[in-house]
Amino acid sequence: MLKEGLRFSHIGIPTKSRENLPIYLEACKVHLNDFNDEPFAVEWLNFEEGSPFPEILQKQAHVAYVCDDLQEAMKGYKVLVEPFEAGENLTCAFIEADGLGIELMQFTK
Repeated sequence: MLKEGLRFSHIGIPTKSRENLPIYLEACKVHLNDFNDEPFAVEWLNFEEGSPFPEILQKQAHVAYVCDDLQEAMKGYKVLVEPFEAGENLTCAFIEADGLGIELMQFTK
């Protein structure tokens, strides 16, 4: 059963084979697409050398969930990336659960 307060958002898959991904996040040194434009909510991530993101996120797929309370959803898990502003009214963080990277997303008003 899915943890209370979580709703599936997307799956992020690191790749080196996709070029010309339309979004570039300079602080993260990653090129990506908008998963909202994909029929199966796939986010392709092409990390540049020197990206500050942990290796687990650069090498393995992650699953992303929207949550009601980011701090509550993070409790009890190893934090890979502390909460950060990922866009207008959006805060994200990454945790590790059972060896898998999990992205938690909280929209604010």
